Amino acid sequence: MTTYALIGAGPGLGLASARRFGAAGHSVALLSRGAERLDELAAELGSNGIQARGFAADVLDPDSLVDALQEATETLGPVEILQYSPVPPPDFMKPVLETGASDLYAPLAFSVRGPLTCVNTVLPGMRALGRGTLLFVNGGSAVRPNPERAGTSIAFAAESAYARMLHDVLAPWNIHAAQLIIPGVISPDAEHSSPAVLAERLYAIHTDRKQFRHYAEPMPD
Repeated sequence: MTTYALIGAGPGLGLASARRFGAAGHSVALLSRGAERLDELAAELGSNGIQARGFAADVLDPDSLVDALQEATETLGPVEILQYSPVPPPDFMKPVLETGASDLYAPLAFSVRGPLTCVNTVLPGMRALGRGTLLFVNGGSAVRPNPERAGTSIAFAAESAYARMLHDVLAPWNIHAAQLIIPGVISPDAEHSSPAVLAERLYAIHTDRKQFRHYAEPMPD
């Protein structure tokens, strides 16, 4: 059995995605800072017959990410799918004219150093398997910068560039890197951006293995 590793596990999109990939036969590794919440999510997935376990890690702490992903591999099996979708904190979203150089350290660590650390940790296992999927989930500011959200606009753009390069260079190894842009708010009642619909979309991206960038819904002009 191979593992679906979720960076940024939570009760919304994260849980729905874990349930979808778990239902497809993958074990599930849940990574986030809150150990108690991880235990609750793992128990809920377990009640659905899905093998799941939580691993405490902070995306701003590379060593914790490496340790958690290595432990997940040892206990659940090699990581075949990595989803990087932590929710950025509100303080990353200052207006551009109120943003100083020091304000970008954390957003860039969150959106560049974090995913790079995760990818470098799981990539050897994917190459050994002969397959893999890297899923990057971002808001609309990744492709359309918002001057009221400078930190995420800059950091998401950098993450997008990194993910696109991975898409190009890893394809010959049957490792598919893709990005899902979610322009609006994730809501249970949303037609295109409910957790369940987005989870199905992510699973389809994993199985279809076509283009790099996908949109949950059209972006307004």
